[in-house]
Amino acid sequence: MFRFLVRRVIGALVILLIISAVTFWLFYAVPRDPTLMSCGKNCTPEVRAQVAHNLGIDHSIGYQYWEWIKGIFVGREYSGFGHCNAPCLGYSFANREPVLGTIMDRLPLTLSLALGSSVVFLVFGVGAGMLAAVKQGKWQDKVASSASLIGSSLQIYFIGYIALYFLVSKLGVLDQPSYTPLTEDPAAWASGLMLPWLTLAIIFTANYTRMARSQLTEQLSEDYVRTARAKGLSQRSVFFRFAWRGAMGPIVTLFGIDLGTLIGGAMITETVFSMQGIGRLAVESVDKSDLPMVLGVTVLSAGAIVVFNIIVDAVYALIDPRIRLA
Repeated sequence: MFRFLVRRVIGALVILLIISAVTFWLFYAVPRDPTLMSCGKNCTPEVRAQVAHNLGIDHSIGYQYWEWIKGIFVGREYSGFGHCNAPCLGYSFANREPVLGTIMDRLPLTLSLALGSSVVFLVFGVGAGMLAAVKQGKWQDKVASSASLIGSSLQIYFIGYIALYFLVSKLGVLDQPSYTPLTEDPAAWASGLMLPWLTLAIIFTANYTRMARSQLTEQLSEDYVRTARAKGLSQRSVFFRFAWRGAMGPIVTLFGIDLGTLIGGAMITETVFSMQGIGRLAVESVDKSDLPMVLGVTVLSAGAIVVFNIIVDAVYALIDPRIRLA
């Protein structure tokens, strides 16, 4: 298992390096004037000259990228702005603060939003899919399949505004979305995030219902499952000991990708509910022409997806030991 994880980690580091290089090239080599896109909307000629000097615009794109990579390990000095301690993902000249510091301030909200909603849609989505698989062709299966089809066709911005209007403004069933740190008040933390959790869960639950039903239906028709039934094992034992384990692989893969994406920033959800997370930070950075911040958020989002893919690989290895040889 250790060698398996080492190979995956090395591969992930290579992928992250490639992603960061391509992203850096797209952001700093393709635009006609990356300096203007980095110093914000209210950029005076003096500030623009300082930004150009700090970015090393006069040097090659390879040199600029090397200085950016070096800053991650040893930090970087930005003349006229200050020092960026390692790990340094760049400096936001629009906000006049290191990129990573701003991201870390927004990260707790995005983590709370991602982890809380994932618990909701994983429990309800997989649960509905299991019910539909066991009750194939019956009304429970038809209701679950129809609900998943409707849910997957809806959009977060539509559901979010409708839920805000009815559940918060009209009925007062749920609190206005807000963020309170979990360590300060767990009850306020949960109540403030309940509506975004449920909104995200409606979209994602539909995907997990269809996935769980499809995989379990396929596994229940396999020869080894029918053999287990013929030997007299109970329906519960056959379902959980054989069919469920065989169906876990694709569900784990989907969950790892979705969770990594959510941690990378749920832009639409955070914008709809006016929540200051990483997704909202990316939107604001584009609006303010804060290119270093956009680059930092992009690299972080890619890193989150890569990390959770490693976790998925490790879980796969636990489910099926043969994968460790791959």
